[in-house]
Amino acid sequence: MNEQTAISGSLALNSAPHVIMIPASGPIRTRKLRVAAYARVSSNSEDQIHSFAAQNAYYTELITGNPEWEFVDVYADEGITGTSMKKRENFNKMIAACKRGKIDTILTKSLSRFARNTVDSLESIRRLKALGIECIFVNNSLKVLGESEFIVTIMAAIAQEESANLSKRVKFGKDITSRKGRVP
Repeated sequence: MNEQTAISGSLALNSAPHVIMIPASGPIRTRKLRVAAYARVSSNSEDQIHSFAAQNAYYTELITGNPEWEFVDVYADEGITGTSMKKRENFNKMIAACKRGKIDTILTKSLSRFARNTVDSLESIRRLKALGIECIFVNNSLKVLGESEFIVTIMAAIAQEESANLSKRVKFGKDITSRKGRVP
């Protein structure tokens, strides 16, 4: 009897089962996920300060309320633009903690809160992905560890363009105000 006949039909019931081993895709986690959050507001206006406080409270409660997560910290930059990494002290502290292996997952409100510069966004996300760190952008329903870089690139470009347009509108408004003889 040939091999094909032995593993099909009624004869298959009489033979030993054929077992296929599928190895785990990664290490099995035996500890809680170490989760941090990143919050940022770009100005010190009253509504932004309220948003800043709300983001900090929301992420602290969200992380501490999940029994599978260990709260690391909420890294937050207040009154700092997202267009440059240089002045974002707490963002850079968060990245350093990731490099030291202290964080497994980062939660952020949106990609535009993470960064408003496409190159910085992609470089940071690639660096974190290489470390096995998942970034979750809550408002965008986006988990970056498994997502396509194409989607992230588009969203980062939109965030960058929004920032550029806002800057243009502010400059235009100041120019109009000064032409009318009012000091901004």
